[in-house]
Amino acid sequence: MTEVAAIILAAGLSRRMGEQNKLLLPVADIPMIRHMVLTYQNIATLPVVVVTGYESTAVGIAIEGTGAEIVFNASFAEGQQTSLVCGLSAIPDASLIFVGLGDQPLLNGRDLQHLLAAHASADPARISIPIFDQVRGNPILIPKVLQRHLVEEQNVPGCRAFTRNYPEHVQFHELTNPGFYADVDTPESYSAFNCKFLEKTR
Repeated sequence: MTEVAAIILAAGLSRRMGEQNKLLLPVADIPMIRHMVLTYQNIATLPVVVVTGYESTAVGIAIEGTGAEIVFNASFAEGQQTSLVCGLSAIPDASLIFVGLGDQPLLNGRDLQHLLAAHASADPARISIPIFDQVRGNPILIPKVLQRHLVEEQNVPGCRAFTRNYPEHVQFHELTNPGFYADVDTPESYSAFNCKFLEKTR
């Protein structure tokens, strides 16, 4: 059986949203970060790991009772790479690891299944990244064989830099599902998301 783990990066400062922490905004009457945890739990075979930083207590309260494991990144203000390393260092042994964001509420379980299927039909030793119209999406899917390399590359600022510097370790998959490419960073993008979400639930 292929063990699938998931890391949700949820440590950012949420500056572009203004006074509100985007991860705590409601999605179908629950906090966005809780919605994301439940989405990944539909697919992951191991407990979801949530890397917190900014407003970590509030984020932790928002996902209470889900069974997710919380890892606090004391260096969260230094950027997303520190959260990635923190999450990868805490993840249980797994064949595949989703590394996703806490602000992609249009993402659903079918999207994650599509990415898994695309990875399985390609090179299982490479990082799989969704792409559409030259736009890279999230989450990415990391095979166990590359986990150590990502942790060791702490001087490289994030997965994006690693995948650009080492293209031999990467494969892109044309996936059109909008959930891969829509994140919520601003009040405007949150408003647009709510409109799309309402349309899907009618």
